[in-house]
Amino acid sequence: MKFMIALLIAVLPAASSAQSQPGTAPGVPSIAIPKTTEVLVIQTPRKGVTAPQIMDVIPAEIRATVKLYLDGKIREWYSRGDGKGVIFLVDAKTEDEARAIMETLPLAKEQLMETEYIPVGPLMPLRALMGSGTQQ
Repeated sequence: MKFMIALLIAVLPAASSAQSQPGTAPGVPSIAIPKTTEVLVIQTPRKGVTAPQIMDVIPAEIRATVKLYLDGKIREWYSRGDGKGVIFLVDAKTEDEARAIMETLPLAKEQLMETEYIPVGPLMPLRALMGSGTQQ
């Protein structure tokens, strides 16, 4: 494990000098921008929203969330460890696609939650371990 961490740290400078892909921000190495495979969605109650307001909607929210899970739209969901909301891993290739999925849920329709969308993908420095023949 220590070897893997040391190796990842060692390849990060090499990743920094990688040539940027067309359409990416100048100075941002292409190896640092993974292909989005899912979108992490973090939801917290809006300021001023009470627990009873949320609990009134929870039965419908649970049914709708389970349906999205069974349809393969939501891969995983968690309660935050600090009790301040929920986290979803949504099967979406863009933030807009994830937003369209999440806006179908009752808590979103009632505008009770603040939502943050974070596109995620493979850990790109690992590609450097595979050699130059694996670049896409």
